[in-house]
Amino acid sequence: MKCQKVKPGVECVHWKKYGCSFEGGSCLPVVENCLTGGKNGEGCANVMEFNGNKYCMLFADPAAKWEDGLCNFATHQKVERKVVEQKINPLKAAKRAQRQGRGV
Repeated sequence: MKCQKVKPGVECVHWKKYGCSFEGGSCLPVVENCLTGGKNGEGCANVMEFNGNKYCMLFADPAAKWEDGLCNFATHQKVERKVVEQKINPLKAAKRAQRQGRGV
């Protein structure tokens, strides 16, 4: 249903026939992490402004998403992953391949 309180006209999973079902009765404004930290100081693409406040279009409580480090909806920050190259022992690899072929 479409929100009638904080984000008027926007589809919201928390808006029910009796009003906003989110804890506290309405969505919470975004936190500083949502607005900064991207390239050229850009914020997240999921942030929209309504009635002078900025809200996340995907989650009602943005602060909760940032508690564990990085919000999984953030479009302005990427997770840095380390690729570890392992050396493969050719003798063990040959034995594994042999066992897999034998088990079929």
